[in-house]
Amino acid sequence: MEDRTTRPVKTPEPLQEQDPERQRGTPVGRRLVLGMLGLGAAGVAVGGTVQDKLDSVLASVTSKDPTGLTGLLPGGGGFRFYSVSNSIPHRGEADYRLTIGGLVDKPVSYRLSDLRALPQVRMVRDVQCVTGWRVPKTAFSGVRLSTLLDAAGVRAKGAAVHFTCFDGLYTESLTLDQARRSDMLVALTMNDKPVTDAHGGPVRLYAAPMYFYKSAKWLSGITVTPDVQPGYWEHYGYDVDGWVGKSNGRHDDPTA
Repeated sequence: MEDRTTRPVKTPEPLQEQDPERQRGTPVGRRLVLGMLGLGAAGVAVGGTVQDKLDSVLASVTSKDPTGLTGLLPGGGGFRFYSVSNSIPHRGEADYRLTIGGLVDKPVSYRLSDLRALPQVRMVRDVQCVTGWRVPKTAFSGVRLSTLLDAAGVRAKGAAVHFTCFDGLYTESLTLDQARRSDMLVALTMNDKPVTDAHGGPVRLYAAPMYFYKSAKWLSGITVTPDVQPGYWEHYGYDVDGWVGKSNGRHDDPTA
């Protein structure tokens, strides 16, 4: 859920300073931005444990920063932090559930421990945002989406998959053929650590060959549907088929 725009466009460009989500609340001041830059650098120096905690703090500040500076903080790993709900939601071991339903034979609800017990797959790919930034060689691991769909038993009329998120706003979709690809993951770790709240944890979608807006954060529901239901940003002009380098009028290198 990393990609944003403010009006329907066929070729989205990096216009974060115009994003209405960045205009909500009280904008952060220059002194706070500079302080957070120092804090981010300190997180890099101290190590991963501190940096994980900083992610959520930096993400919260970024959502109220009209300058865009905090989106490039040291320690963010090259990622920009976006949330369409202007908040960083949290679910943990006790209250996280991932539901599989719709046109399936066996609807099911998974806890984190259930997902961890399933066969895990690790992939290392570049992450490409439709607004232009790229984070090379990012490792994600988790359960193949096809594994969950096969376990639920997709009915004959099922042709697409709709994703919902526990921020209460974000949605995404894939065709069933896309969802069954081997490079579509329900991800539990990022760079070999649990996915943090700011990065969409504890569970997010990772659609490796697609622009990062297709990789829905804070994943809570997978629903098999008879047709594709466009996701949150598709209603603002992003392509439903978000292949890197082959959609949205962009010509980026594939995320291989």
